[in-house]
Amino acid sequence: MADVRQPHPDPIEQGAQARMHGRPKDSCPYLRDSEERAAWMEGYDGTPREDGPDLPASESSR
Repeated sequence: MADVRQPHPDPIEQGAQARMHGRPKDSCPYLRDSEERAAWMEGYDGTPREDGPDLPASESSR
């Protein structure tokens, strides 16, 4: 029998979807100070929490 379970939802995607559907930011279902809440807020705000690694000038100009 095939596995028909849904994959574990991505908190970043959930946050982005909440914003797209007009839900308020305080509708986040995750506990305060949890990694999931931080990820949800990242998706809601549309901005990453941390910068990615800096690339050398020769790599970043491509």
